[in-house]
Amino acid sequence: MELGPFETDNAVNCRLTSQIPDVCQTEDCCLGIDEAGRGPVLGPMVYGICFCPISKKDKLKELKVADSKTLTETERENLFEKLDGAKSYIGWALQILSPNTISTSMLQRTKYNLNSLSHDTAIGLVQYALDRGVQLKEVFVDTVGPADRYEDKLSKLFPGIKVTVRPKADSLFPIVSAASICAKVARDCAVKGWNFAEDLGEVDTNYGSGYPNDPKTKAWLLKYLDPVFGYPQFVRFSWSTAQTLMDSKGVTVHW
Repeated sequence: MELGPFETDNAVNCRLTSQIPDVCQTEDCCLGIDEAGRGPVLGPMVYGICFCPISKKDKLKELKVADSKTLTETERENLFEKLDGAKSYIGWALQILSPNTISTSMLQRTKYNLNSLSHDTAIGLVQYALDRGVQLKEVFVDTVGPADRYEDKLSKLFPGIKVTVRPKADSLFPIVSAASICAKVARDCAVKGWNFAEDLGEVDTNYGSGYPNDPKTKAWLLKYLDPVFGYPQFVRFSWSTAQTLMDSKGVTVHW
């Protein structure tokens, strides 16, 4: 997957989109929303939407889309190629949230937590589809926070659209599975091809899963912690794992 401007400047957010199929502007459509990379301390979080005419829902089942977490990397990439190749009736859009954006949002004076950031990103992607003329009638969302409250929030924001918010929606609704695959493939590409802006020499890419409880990830965080300047922008420095290491290994600064 080509990540466009994010490959050259991964300190800021980036939106990637497919073409809008003509049929999606004339027929009633369904749209799924999911994310990849919410929990890791390393790399971006990616929100994805996928949409198609309601009349084409069964075609998604024929493509055998499934929750991206149950698929191998190769299977996800192959399915994304199929989704991207079905340009006549499937569209998608991705919002890549940089680690820098996530951390500065969470640590700014007026706190902007991960749930709020997730909600606003999902809302922005739905609005993008509407602005591009997609005839949305159904939206399916993998929940962030209490499902009933999130569903009520989205229903009020988008009257006339039937909104369904469920835990594990990516395993319940094929259109959400498709969004999940798009998001996960993009995050994997971003992590694998990360362009370090800092002068770190040859970077050790053996950082494990990126999750805070992974010993390989913890070892990588320790290795690349500068006692004065902290972490490279690949790290979400607002995560408690990173903050704990900075507190114990970093130089104390007195203002």
